[in-house]
Amino acid sequence: MPYPKTLAFVLAGGKGERLFPLTAFRSKPSVPFGGRYRIIDFVLSNLVNSQIYSIYLLVQYKSQSLIEHVRRNWVLSSVIRDHFITVVPPQMRMGPEWFQGTADAVFQNRVIIKELNPDFVLIFGADHIYRMNIKQMIDFHIKSEADVTVSARPVPIAEASAFGVIVADSNNRIIGFQEKPLNPTPMSSNPSMAFVSMGNYIFNRAILLDSLIKAQQNKQHDFGAHIIPSLVEKGNRVFAYDFAKNEVPGVSSNEEAGYWRDVGTIKAFADAHKDILGEKPLFEINNRRWPIHNAGAHIASTKILSAEINNSIIADGAVIRDSKISNSVLRSNVNIEDNVIIEDSIIMDNVTIKSGAKLCRVIIDKFNVIAENETIGCDFEKDRFFCHIDNCGIAIVPRGGTIGRINRQV
Repeated sequence: MPYPKTLAFVLAGGKGERLFPLTAFRSKPSVPFGGRYRIIDFVLSNLVNSQIYSIYLLVQYKSQSLIEHVRRNWVLSSVIRDHFITVVPPQMRMGPEWFQGTADAVFQNRVIIKELNPDFVLIFGADHIYRMNIKQMIDFHIKSEADVTVSARPVPIAEASAFGVIVADSNNRIIGFQEKPLNPTPMSSNPSMAFVSMGNYIFNRAILLDSLIKAQQNKQHDFGAHIIPSLVEKGNRVFAYDFAKNEVPGVSSNEEAGYWRDVGTIKAFADAHKDILGEKPLFEINNRRWPIHNAGAHIASTKILSAEINNSIIADGAVIRDSKISNSVLRSNVNIEDNVIIEDSIIMDNVTIKSGAKLCRVIIDKFNVIAENETIGCDFEKDRFFCHIDNCGIAIVPRGGTIGRINRQV
């Protein structure tokens, strides 16, 4: 029996306002992560590694950076017709409005579903750091004879209000769904935890198309807030796939089981970078059996002339002189001059840090020059004149420019 034909939509239009100023010029899925990746690379890698090759990427806000990244780095096959990753902007078939929500984004592209006529339609978010063998979720969907399957995971009850909370029976059939409730229903097996939606769905084609049309008629535009609760209430076969049971090859015993992070805030973004550091990281980003595919740019190897480096990731093309770097991530083409100290920081591509500078708990966005003897992250009152200071206490230098005492008028 042939494997069911599957089409994937990746929802990549998020503004990412809580990641400002990293999202001042780009959408959230386009934000760089780790040494050589962007956030979007994680969901696309999971799909491709799971042998799902028909992928539409629905974009919206500040999408040019994301479009260029996909165009340069995510070309699948020019020979096999159904191997593609295609970027789709809002179609505006119903008027001049952009996507009004997750369901509306797919509704505006329902013609694609009808033309390709898949058995299943996957609808996945683009904002998370994780590994997932999606074929196991599809197998669960088939075995359960489900109309819809929602990927789910336990979270502490105190955090559950930020998610769609699932109430499921012993077979994981969903019997209740609460979108971001003030008082989440705890899991019956563990009252300190709640079972929550990860925002990834598998739909049978006919159920999806019917649900999208009805939701549009009722001016309802979101899967979590409208379509999933409605299908549960009507008695459709909606099941929760327990992400904790997902098995990915190459994962080591020291990694956190079912690792999944929404990096939607500066703190969460910085914490996820800490998770990939160390000899035994919570999330080992270099898994050769389930790779996160990256930009693959042709950049020179890193050159370290003299440095003291501890628990850090250094990407291609960096040049590091006599400096000290600890608990940090440096992306491509970073140039570090003499006597620089970098601690607990993220330095993005094409940044130059000149002699004597000191950075502590700082995120430096692309194309910046940090002047000689500059100090960032030690005195927030001083830093506020040229940095964005997040509530978590991390200083962020926005993309582009020269930061130094010479151009400060304070």
